[in-house]
Amino acid sequence: RLRSAPVAIRFVTNTTKESKRDLLERLTRLGFDIAENEIFTSLTAARNLLEQKHVRPLLLVDDKALPDFTGIGTDDPNAVVVGLAPEHFHYEMMNRAFR
Repeated sequence: RLRSAPVAIRFVTNTTKESKRDLLERLTRLGFDIAENEIFTSLTAARNLLEQKHVRPLLLVDDKALPDFTGIGTDDPNAVVVGLAPEHFHYEMMNRAFR
């Protein structure tokens, strides 16, 4: 019924653990009729902000989330994006983030 209604449909999540492509594959397997551009995540919001502010982030996100940042420059970071990524929360990486 939603598809036939004159409204835009979006699937919104606050996950930072996986990319939109992974979410799309999982939701499709569950039987959802969905397109990638209908998914909006907290990583989508972070990417939009990075692009608006023209900053180069240090990405403290799970490796599965990295595809959502393809094309974003990360050389000589001047910002930090933090997601659920316990494997990246160690002394060396935290030291980089604070610098």
